[in-house]
Order: sequence, then structure tokens, then C-alpha cells
Amino acid sequence: MSERSIFIPYLRRLLVGTLTLTGLLFPAATATAVPWAGGANRGDIAPRIFQGRGFDTCQAPDLATMQAWRASSAYGAVGIYFGGRARACSSQLHLTSDWVRQTTDDGWSLLPIYVGSQSPCVNGTNKNPYRIDPATAGAQGGTEGSDAVSSAKALGLGEGSALYLDMEAYDLGDADCAAATLTFLRNWDRQVRAAGYLAGFYSSADSGIKHIETARRAGVADLPDAVWYARWGVSATLTDEPVLSDGAWASDARIHQYTGSVTESYGGKKLTIDRDLVDAPVAVVD
Repeated sequence: MSERSIFIPYLRRLLVGTLTLTGLLFPAATATAVPWAGGANRGDIAPRIFQGRGFDTCQAPDLATMQAWRASSAYGAVGIYFGGRARACSSQLHLTSDWVRQTTDDGWSLLPIYVGSQSPCVNGTNKNPYRIDPATAGAQGGTEGSDAVSSAKALGLGEGSALYLDMEAYDLGDADCAAATLTFLRNWDRQVRAAGYLAGFYSSADSGIKHIETARRAGVADLPDAVWYARWGVSATLTDEPVLSDGAWASDARIHQYTGSVTESYGGKKLTIDRDLVDAPVAVVD
């Protein structure tokens, strides 16, 4: 998962200690189950909200690495690629229900990422063969939404969890393609919500996030409950994203991926990661 392609690796170093970030000050990571103003349409779900610094990396690290990073780093949330036919790191040797239980017992909050079919007009040199069929986009979205729920349950990610659909950057200028992508997304969202989960959405800020903000302004239904936007090379911010209106996904419903493909080491354990600033729902572990 990246601003450019799901097939490039990730990340580097975030300063340890209190860090003032544009728009928000997070002196420490927190994760609590709270009433969620950001999801008024989800009044039957009380999500677990994490506020603080997180990272995502293609392969779920082994438990020794997770424990070392929890003890030595400022990170408190980690993105996990739990399913989807376009998931690049599909083996996921460490990602089991036991891993999920142990990492959450150790204090980690989990951000489940599902890499399903990609837009028919996915950008650049992305060679992903798993693309949305415009003729069946709605059915595909529903089917893959059901698969996301099944995959989440298999890992012990319970109802109330946010599941984040990863949609890499695509050509918004191709109207037919954009329409098919939105149809897929809305049906994925609908299926995930029907099962008692929250529907999150990751994409490039200038592509998928801009698209759903335009749809929101037009009154389109079945849009995500939380957004995870990739905009690299800028200060980390949850309040100053140019494509989002101030009131859009404004309360406990935003993640900013602000740096990618950097390498950091804590407790003698090195990872290549993307850095994220988080104020959004995470997994609820059964």
C-alpha cells in the first residue's frame, strides 16, 4: 500500500517523544472505545478509536519485532494486510489469530487493510491483473465485501472493527472507469456494514479520496465511514488536507499516510514502513 503502487515496499524513521504535528498534538498513543461522532450513521456500532502514530508494512512482522517496537518506538498502531485478491504480500506467514491476539494484548491497535480488485484505470505502471469489471462492478464489490468480512472473522477481528479497502490511484478523468470504481466501493461498503463492521477507505488523496469527497458533496450514499489518504512529502496533518472539506470525515475518521518507503530500527529490529498519523477506528479483537 502506497501513494503510487501496492507493489512497492514501504517506509523510515519517526522521531521518538512528543511531536507536534500540523493540526494535532499527540503526546502519546491512545485507543479507547468511545461514542463516535464521526459515524452518526453507525449509531449501532461503538468503534475503538486510536489517536497517535502508526505505520503500515507489507508483511506483518514477527512477534519479537512487534514487541521490540512497542517497547522502544512511539508507534501504537500498525496496518495489517488481512485479505484481498490483489494483496501483494499474500503469504503473511506471521498473520494468524494468535498473532492478532498477542499484539493487541501487548498494546498495539490494528488497522486491517483489504486489497481487493483495483480500478479498471489504475494509474502508471501498476501491472495488477485483478481489476474491477465495469459490467459487474456492483456484484464484485458485494462479493469482495463478504470476503473481507470472512477474512476478518477468521483472524478474530470482530464486529465494530474498521476494515480499510485499499484502492490505488486511478484516472479520475476517465468518467466510465471512475463510475465503475465508485459502484464497486459503495457495494463493498454496504456489504461490510451489513455484517456489523465499519467501512474504511485508503487511496491517494488526489485520486480516490478526491473522488469520494466529490461524491459526498453530491449527496451520494454508501460512502466510507473513515478515510486513509496518502499524501507524501508534506507535514503530517489531519486537518489541512486540500481535497477534503473541513467537515468531511472530521471526527475520529481520518488517517494521513505522509511518508513512505523508509527504514527504522528499534530494539535491534529493522522494518521498512510507511508512516501514518491516525485519529480513526481500528480493529476490535474478539
